[in-house]
Amino acid sequence: MAVSISNAFVTLFDTEVKQAYQADAVLRNSVRLRTGVTASTHKFPKIGSGVAQIRVPQTDVTPLNVTYSQATVTLTDYIAAEYSDIFNQSKVNFDERQELVQVVAKAIGRRSDQMIIDALAASSTSLTVATSIGGAGTNLNMAKLREASRLLNTSNVPAEDRYMLIHASQLASLLSETSVTSSDFNTVKALVQGEINTFMGFTFNVIGDRSEGGLTGGGSGSTRKVYAYHKMAIGMAESMAIRSEINYIPEKTSWLVSSMFSAGAVAIDAGGCVDITCTE
Repeated sequence: MAVSISNAFVTLFDTEVKQAYQADAVLRNSVRLRTGVTASTHKFPKIGSGVAQIRVPQTDVTPLNVTYSQATVTLTDYIAAEYSDIFNQSKVNFDERQELVQVVAKAIGRRSDQMIIDALAASSTSLTVATSIGGAGTNLNMAKLREASRLLNTSNVPAEDRYMLIHASQLASLLSETSVTSSDFNTVKALVQGEINTFMGFTFNVIGDRSEGGLTGGGSGSTRKVYAYHKMAIGMAESMAIRSEINYIPEKTSWLVSSMFSAGAVAIDAGGCVDITCTE
């Protein structure tokens, strides 16, 4: 990386990080997102339901007395940084800027996803699908998907904007079921590409093992929790959008490349979340 780095280069790097981050973070668009927060906490409002009453002529109307509550999220600061030594740059034959873009952007993307995963895990929802559904000690299967859908339907969760977050192990299990891979039941994408985009009204997001934690548990004979949820059931607040800096540190004879953001996630309505236990 040249020592004569310019402000234009910093701007270019910042733009590239944002593009890579937005493409890499898989869960950001699956939740209720609030940007531009100017506080260390943010409150997502939740409004209860009401029941309509019979109108009696010449009498006062009866108010619904709708209840209001709030889900509070605390924002946390995160940074992804790496040094670029000016001497090492003369000894490598690749574009380190592009490499660092991928490193910091993917780190930020995974951290953003982990906030949402942690919020799902902390929702304490009463809507659960046991590992015994569809057979004793089973991985993700059609019976579990049907049960998750039933629980959301029973709770009057809208059919639109439903998501399913699963691990690669659950994807492999689903792809072993004929009702998922057969063109009689599903699109050819599962057959040709070995992946599931939408099925039974859910948009699927699949992740693997992650250093940040990911979907905890799993392994041969062990259980792992995966989640079905509605977009409005989980909220993510962001006070500092992704920003990047490149600063020369004389003591290190290196450029310090860093990207940072401040955000947090919380379960707004546990009635829109389903915990699904799978045995791998």
